[in-house]
Amino acid sequence: MKQHLQHPVFKIISAIAAERQVQAYAIGGFVRDIFLNRPSKDIDIVVVGNGIDFAEAAARKLNVKLAVFKSFGTAMLRYQDVEVEFVGARKESYRAQSRKPIVENGTLEDDQQRRDFTINALAIALHADNFGELIDPFGGIADLEHKLIRTPLNPEETFSDDPLRMMRAIRFASQLNFTIEEAAVEAIKLNKDRIHIVSQERITDELNKIILSPLPSIGFKYLMDTGLLKIIFPQMANLYGVDYVNGRGHKDNFYHTLQVLDNIAATTNDLWLRWSAILHDIAKPATKRFEPGHGWTFHGHEDRGARMVPKLFGQLKLPLNDRMKFVQKLVQLHMRPIVLTQDIVTDSAVRRLLFEAGDDIESLMLLCKADITTKNEYKVKKYRQNFELVQQKLKDVEERDQLRNWQPPITGNDIMQLFGLKEGREVGIIKNQIREAILEGDISNTYEAALAFTIQKGNEIGLKVVANTK
Repeated sequence: MKQHLQHPVFKIISAIAAERQVQAYAIGGFVRDIFLNRPSKDIDIVVVGNGIDFAEAAARKLNVKLAVFKSFGTAMLRYQDVEVEFVGARKESYRAQSRKPIVENGTLEDDQQRRDFTINALAIALHADNFGELIDPFGGIADLEHKLIRTPLNPEETFSDDPLRMMRAIRFASQLNFTIEEAAVEAIKLNKDRIHIVSQERITDELNKIILSPLPSIGFKYLMDTGLLKIIFPQMANLYGVDYVNGRGHKDNFYHTLQVLDNIAATTNDLWLRWSAILHDIAKPATKRFEPGHGWTFHGHEDRGARMVPKLFGQLKLPLNDRMKFVQKLVQLHMRPIVLTQDIVTDSAVRRLLFEAGDDIESLMLLCKADITTKNEYKVKKYRQNFELVQQKLKDVEERDQLRNWQPPITGNDIMQLFGLKEGREVGIIKNQIREAILEGDISNTYEAALAFTIQKGNEIGLKVVANTK
């Protein structure tokens, strides 16, 4: 292990441990990531003794600032390219209605026992006498080799003590493409209602990490199978299942959504684009109808879904800002490019899509491509070819008409000055007519064409030009 401890910070920590005759260990994610061949710039150090005092000594030797968090018993410093956090070895006990433990000083073994998973309980000794020795009391290395998420102690106790660990187990499985040990899965099912004592912010933080994992469906299938999803995100859980009438069923919208999410995850790491994939069909349960002679329909699910987005973001403590509006826009528009592929693509339809999507048109097209989940290879090929035609049409129309983030060439103020009007109904009518004429291609997207059109429409409703138009 010594070749992984070449960073100068380890030499300093080892020297301080020798001076103070205490034991210090690298532990947790840094050690785990060595065996996963993942670079890590975050190093956790556990000291059998006073972690903050040890950190203060390290900060003095390294000549860096130290951030101390006394309420947590931790201290953190940055040196060169790494962030190092120090804590004293602890043992913990829990009360039923809180995930905040009662903490006491402990041994390395106590500290490893309190870790969430065996793969996070690995430690490397930093004292000169056993520098580089790996301490693995719970078989963490074997679990890494077998791609297994397992708890050091009884999983029921582990998850009951700190229910956030249920989300973390699923997050690690999703991030690493690991399997959760069956006993741990059963323990999550038994303790799922304990998630209520965890703050929504912490739950959503783990949820976002699952969404950002390489194959997010792994995590969501665990969330669904354990019953956690029904508690933390019931609207998504409601997508699950298929109804039949007269032997005719619809696709399972939960698994369709997961496929769309995995598809989009293969093309982008944008969290909010991934959220748009999760929410694009969120209103299908509310809009599901069976029409005799036609089959199952979800008319208006994109409009209903867009209206649901702000409330869902509020419920999940996601940001209620431009990111929410971006997701809302994509949910609202996600059917539009698909409709274009099924019909003769008119310039007018393309102009309207460019006008409404603005700078998010590329993201919208990525979402729509990800929404192709049919197993029929002929249909997949046809849809992709049609999308290429639509994208070329979008490019051609945009280059010619410049409608992305469109601003009208004639403003409301221009109309009022032209006809000597105050704000009112006539101004709004003429503005809408200008917009429609440009989107329909009746006039060009220029000031001169819009001005002539404005004068014509004003005359039609009895308005006279009172200002100089030159």
